[in-house]
Amino acid sequence: MTCQITAAARPHPLLWPLIAVTLILCWSSGYVGIRFASENASVVQVLFWRLLVAGLILLPFALAFGPRIGRAALVQQMGFGVAMMFLYLGGFALAIGQRVPTGIVALISDLIPIAIAALSQPMLGQRLSARQWLGTGIGALGVFMVSLDGLGLGDAPFWAYGLTVGSMLVFALATVLQKRLGAVHMAIHQSLCIQCLTAAALFGLCLLPGAGLAPPTDARFAFGIAWLVLASTFLCYGVYYLGLRLYPAARVGAVIYLSPPVTMLWGWAMFGEPLTSGMFLGLAVTLGGVWLATTRG
Repeated sequence: MTCQITAAARPHPLLWPLIAVTLILCWSSGYVGIRFASENASVVQVLFWRLLVAGLILLPFALAFGPRIGRAALVQQMGFGVAMMFLYLGGFALAIGQRVPTGIVALISDLIPIAIAALSQPMLGQRLSARQWLGTGIGALGVFMVSLDGLGLGDAPFWAYGLTVGSMLVFALATVLQKRLGAVHMAIHQSLCIQCLTAAALFGLCLLPGAGLAPPTDARFAFGIAWLVLASTFLCYGVYYLGLRLYPAARVGAVIYLSPPVTMLWGWAMFGEPLTSGMFLGLAVTLGGVWLATTRG
């Protein structure tokens, strides 16, 4: 799908709710895949096989369907693969490996909408209204309330906490930069293929010193990788990039605030993890913030 959106070709009004709901479900679904796949494998192994399998599945379609991929477009998409997959996913994986509490990692990761909103004005000239800033702030408060139970400082080195912030900012900056570049003369499945294979190659290099490329042979790892490839890579990144091509970056980013509450529901439904009244209150606050940030007054 090549996307050059003009004023005369506005998206259907029902497309935004569909994109938003799909993005929320797929963004939070990564928790399920990681839970299964990392039982007998490191997080870096999981990321390597997730991206390698996804890229290889997309490769024949990227070569057969869509416009011809020029050198400049190839280099550009490889750069986005380094930023939005290798640095973003790898940064948080390394932070967790350094014993940064997962509650803090999740909280910082889900502050991406604030960073996107802040960068949209100077880089894109998209001035947010007072209503949108209010919704963004309320959404952040809801995320904090949901994540409160998991917030412990732990004993990780100071630089590991900075790494989580840096990873979040890299993703937000790459998001806004994609939007600033304008029309992308490349199908989404081609972009995703290049980015997945680029990041997979880098994760593979990280695993080589320990000779840890070989995947576990258990069914849980296979199920987790299949889930991560189909839901958390194909659907999640595909819908995210489609949303960026059709709508303002801050609007697309705001729905990410619903990821922690929906992840909480995934954990309850599939793993029997407890739900608290504070989590539901945080969910309600987050919903209110996202509604303010993504709808017109």
